[in-house]
Amino acid sequence: MTRATLQKKSVRLPAFAKINLCLHVVGKRPDGYHELRTIFQAISLRDTLELSIAPGSSGFHFTLTSNDATLLGPENLVARAVVAMQQEIGFHGDVSAHLEKKIPVARGMGGGSSDAATAMIGMLRLTGAKLPLARLVEIAAGLGADVPFFLFGGRALAVNRGDEIYPLPNAPKQTIVVVSPRAIGVSTKDAFGWISADLTKRPEPPRIWGFCALCWSRQGAGLSNDFEGPVFHRHPRLEEIRDGLLKRGAADAALAGSGSAVFGIFRNPARARRAARAFPEDSVFVVETLSREDYGRALGWRADAQARLSVNG
Repeated sequence: MTRATLQKKSVRLPAFAKINLCLHVVGKRPDGYHELRTIFQAISLRDTLELSIAPGSSGFHFTLTSNDATLLGPENLVARAVVAMQQEIGFHGDVSAHLEKKIPVARGMGGGSSDAATAMIGMLRLTGAKLPLARLVEIAAGLGADVPFFLFGGRALAVNRGDEIYPLPNAPKQTIVVVSPRAIGVSTKDAFGWISADLTKRPEPPRIWGFCALCWSRQGAGLSNDFEGPVFHRHPRLEEIRDGLLKRGAADAALAGSGSAVFGIFRNPARARRAARAFPEDSVFVVETLSREDYGRALGWRADAQARLSVNG
């Protein structure tokens, strides 16, 4: 093995958050998970992951540090993603990662899932390994239902558990105000437990036509989220935030996912910044939507190019 082969390499990558432009829970699946229909949209709010590798002749060792010590441990999604990739590509040596956390936890914005996908991409970039895109998606889905989306970014339709991804045309760039109440967190487990009880009470079928219209609308209007009913019932403050964003000029506003962040879409960035000042007790972020191309450039990665590589050898 040459000296160059053993040289340490590092990469510093963004791990972007997401919002759900719509999120419909169709029902309970035989495997115990819920059947979803959702449209993900990547936004510029981000964590930062610094990943380093030092190849060796045998063995594997991984270390993880973070500005948020509560996230450290073997179940951290970055740790699980690195180990999964190490096993897949047969890497030997040392890997170290530092996660600078900015995306609020338990707020429905996919921060942990994005961190995992970014770790996967980082391992591929640092090692030069090539894997079929279908296999990467399979590994990502094994880490969590939202993780496959973060291999693509932009705007995408997701079905099944939310892990089957179909990229959609980009919508025009929009300004997003995200309000994350500091005192309210909603775990994914709790949110799905609450909505399971509501599913048996629904008098109407899923809103398939409105959902399809949103898939192909380049304006991205018509937000909806089935979690709003049960989550707002238990946390009325979140509904107040949504209504406050609408009152202050948001074209539309909704719960970000299954968690407790609420976002509003603004056509005017200056109005968005003014609206953000109305929530001094909360964590507030004024960000933008990301196209698939901008997302890929920021990560030095293109999922469609990886797919062509896999086909062409």
